[in-house]
Amino acid sequence: MKTLNLLYLLPFLFLFSCRQAPSTPSYSETKKQLPPEERYGSLLKDVQLAQVFPDGKTFVDCTPKFPTDQILAAYDDQKKKPDFNLKDFVLQNFDKPKNYASHFKSDLTKSPEEHVNSLWPVLTREPDANTNGTLIPLPYPYIVPGGRFGEIYYWDSYFTILGLQAAGKPDMIENMVNNFSYLLDSIGYIPNGNRTYFLGRSQPPFFSLMVGVLAEMKGDDIYKKYLPRLEKEYSFWMEGADSLSATNRTHRRVVRLGDGTILNRYWGDRAAPRAESYREDVQTAKRSGHPPVAIYQNLWAACESGWDFSSRWFKDGQSLATIHTTDLLPADLNSLLYNLEISIAKGHQLNGNKERAAFFQQKAAQRKDAINNYNWFAPANYYMDFDYTVGEPTYIPSLAGVYPLFFKIASPKQAAGVANVIQEDFLRPGGVLTTLKNTGQQWDAPNGWAPLQWMCIKGLRNYGFTKLADTIKKRWTDLNSKVYENTGKMVEKYNVQDIHVEAGGGEYPVQDGFGWTNGVFLKLRTEKK
Repeated sequence: MKTLNLLYLLPFLFLFSCRQAPSTPSYSETKKQLPPEERYGSLLKDVQLAQVFPDGKTFVDCTPKFPTDQILAAYDDQKKKPDFNLKDFVLQNFDKPKNYASHFKSDLTKSPEEHVNSLWPVLTREPDANTNGTLIPLPYPYIVPGGRFGEIYYWDSYFTILGLQAAGKPDMIENMVNNFSYLLDSIGYIPNGNRTYFLGRSQPPFFSLMVGVLAEMKGDDIYKKYLPRLEKEYSFWMEGADSLSATNRTHRRVVRLGDGTILNRYWGDRAAPRAESYREDVQTAKRSGHPPVAIYQNLWAACESGWDFSSRWFKDGQSLATIHTTDLLPADLNSLLYNLEISIAKGHQLNGNKERAAFFQQKAAQRKDAINNYNWFAPANYYMDFDYTVGEPTYIPSLAGVYPLFFKIASPKQAAGVANVIQEDFLRPGGVLTTLKNTGQQWDAPNGWAPLQWMCIKGLRNYGFTKLADTIKKRWTDLNSKVYENTGKMVEKYNVQDIHVEAGGGEYPVQDGFGWTNGVFLKLRTEKK
């Protein structure tokens, strides 16, 4: 597999040109801009395997106090000494990440809506200066999720933007869209987040929906303004599609099926342990019994999906060691790309380019048919991920199955089937489950997540299932309010099955903040009937 080291240097070779912007951070091609696994080598490996910090993300978010070569030379020298202490060495040579919210105290006399609006300044980051750590500087202000997440995240940001829309903050929405445009211009895609260790993977392509929200507030000319970036996003996801054939069926994020249909999968351009989860990935590879490279590749792909991790990616439906993300053609990803094709067509239509508009309208129509051919599983009346390696669905229902309703891809009959499955299988006292399996993974039962509640509610409304949608809305926002009243926090995910516990479990401790919970909650609570 290609190592694609060039991907790690691209952000540092271009400047932002979206409009007259604040001075844009520039970089030189030096060792300090490399991803941490390349920058620190054995030091990163040793720190993470020794679990110097309980959370592996802490070290890769640290800022070195001295030049990298100086730190590595000192490490090579000092680690040989009998009294060497690795944690002491790290703390002597690195500054730990800043906890921006450490002094913020919730005022429980405020309503949950007032609390969310009071958090915008806390979660706002100003344009970044050049940094010596892993942060990729951005030229405009932005909102971070909160908790351990002190950087922007791609798909989180759409749901945060919904809250900014409800709060009447179009300028911040435009800032965030411009930051993603900057990343598309400078890197060629939007990475998972603005950290060097996220280079090599993206996240679910919600950029076209962000542009859509901005267009709702500022008019459809927004589609014309951001058309070049929409097309760059599309080129990234479709790269290699034209070279596929009956004998060359896959290339990165595109897969050709037996009838010539092309659909997309999640991917990752690295086949190594994630720097921020190095120890966990090594352990997963050992447990799997499979070649580590294959496991790492599939872990990266699952992280690109945003669902890290979930039984929907497991061959046995239970164990992370059986992860096979790259075998699957997901219903959510392909629905998002359908919307991207529609958005590009709209941009060309507004520009008067009827030929290009028709081209992308045709692409969208073909994808819509493909989703209904491959992701729709009639016996279950539900959309599922399709395993192209065996030619069958995964038989693992998840809330990804509501995306075709959100984007109006489903027929009325299909939508009725999905609504029935949601009502009978997914609905719980606090909202809707992520999957029906309880594996201990955070993107499984009993957890519910704000983005999926929103996609489900809006998807059901699109087909007239307003009573069910309103039930989900009430149960979800009531749970958000209850946890806030008990803890003073809006959190990352919630246990929708047992509403008496504070929040859900998963890969790391529950985080407070929290960007997409804030955004969806405020949007739902302030929307007009």
